[in-house]
Amino acid sequence: MKKILSLDELENSEGKTLYFTFNEKIEGIECVEPINAQLCAKMYDDLVQITGHVKGKVILECDLCLEKFEQKIDFELDEIYSKGSLLGEYDESGQEFEIKEGQFVTDLNGENEIDIYDLLYQSVILSFPNKKVCGINCKGREYLTEEENVPDPRLDVFNKIQINPEK
Repeated sequence: MKKILSLDELENSEGKTLYFTFNEKIEGIECVEPINAQLCAKMYDDLVQITGHVKGKVILECDLCLEKFEQKIDFELDEIYSKGSLLGEYDESGQEFEIKEGQFVTDLNGENEIDIYDLLYQSVILSFPNKKVCGINCKGREYLTEEENVPDPRLDVFNKIQINPEK
């Protein structure tokens, strides 16, 4: 299932640019429909930028009621990889390239390829909301039975803690 971008192929392509499409379910993510990505890889000396649009539909678990729900994903991808050191020769090349706030550069550590499948897996996971809630009207733990709300006996030790205020 690996989708690999060869840096040699990218460097030898016209305009040092390659376009490709990804349309598959990603292992480890419960997908309702395949993840669709229209991507563009462009090489700038020792930097490789991969941009594009990613969309699909996945199944998440609600943090409040623990029920599964469908979540659309739709985001722009913009990743930068470094083939070599970011310092030194790159500054003298004369070619400008802007790194935006909040953007990171991944060092390829001498690798000559980029795993697109792994890039999309990580990007989709990071696009999930911090608080996954099935809907605005979610009743949360109200739906859980009393049996499931029994306190964990391992936490009883905290009920016995006495805090003496300093005088």
